[in-house]
Amino acid sequence: MINFFKYLPVSKEDEDWGLTVLNAGCTHIEATNDYPFKNHPAHHNFNWSSWRILQEYQIIYITNGQGVFESENFKQTTIKAGTLIVLFPNERHRYKPDNHTGWDEYWVGIKGDIIDNLLRSGYVKPESPCLYIGFNESVFNLYNCIIENTKLEKPGYQPLISGAVLHLIGTCHALTKQSAAGNKEEEHIINKSRLLFRANISNAYSPEQAAHELNVGYSWFRKLFKNYTGLSPGQYYLQLKIDKAKDLLSNSNVPIKEISIELNFESSFYFSKIFKEKTGLKPTEYRKLSHDLL
Repeated sequence: MINFFKYLPVSKEDEDWGLTVLNAGCTHIEATNDYPFKNHPAHHNFNWSSWRILQEYQIIYITNGQGVFESENFKQTTIKAGTLIVLFPNERHRYKPDNHTGWDEYWVGIKGDIIDNLLRSGYVKPESPCLYIGFNESVFNLYNCIIENTKLEKPGYQPLISGAVLHLIGTCHALTKQSAAGNKEEEHIINKSRLLFRANISNAYSPEQAAHELNVGYSWFRKLFKNYTGLSPGQYYLQLKIDKAKDLLSNSNVPIKEISIELNFESSFYFSKIFKEKTGLKPTEYRKLSHDLL
């Protein structure tokens, strides 16, 4: 995970849409690190002893590690990976990762009539701010969509990312309903493994490492993963890298060598070779074709 966060300007036109995104980000907190990072704006910074009150909603997804959360409407509770935390405006709250594990968090801050109406209708409740949804690839992808479009700030990006937030809320609501009916342990393992692959797309990572983090044998994990997805975990992980490379080639001018480094390929030559095997085109050809279509 590459740490990132951004606080966004909001126009009257954005507010008229009914839901606006105020900030978004993702952070990897190592065990024993200070939390949160000190370079957030003053009105968003806090520590465990001082609590905090925001003038916005935030939706936080913990994807690794564990910690604790407490608010004035919810007693202190342990937060495990796979949990969604909803913060409400004008409500005292505090949370932090465990000093022994740290955690990975994705978040988005929002305001608007749409989320206010969901609160009034009882779809989100200050009395139930912590929702365990497990390791869900769709939710992870929505956070990534929001973050990537936040980085670019292209014209019209606010309605785009606020739409993704509404999709996120709807997806999480459905997942909590489905969770009440019971989830299979194997599905839980597959969903968490896919999340691990996505979170480590820029790192030196392997399917064997994923199996180790999941506390399962690699041979069993490989067979299970292929039964669920149709791909071996190694091929799935490689395809994620190729898909990310396609996005960078289409939507940025990042040099091909830098893309190969960012995605942790051993060399730009090897990256180009694998890319052509998977797409039928060299990276330079793919970039030219995608730019010509714009």
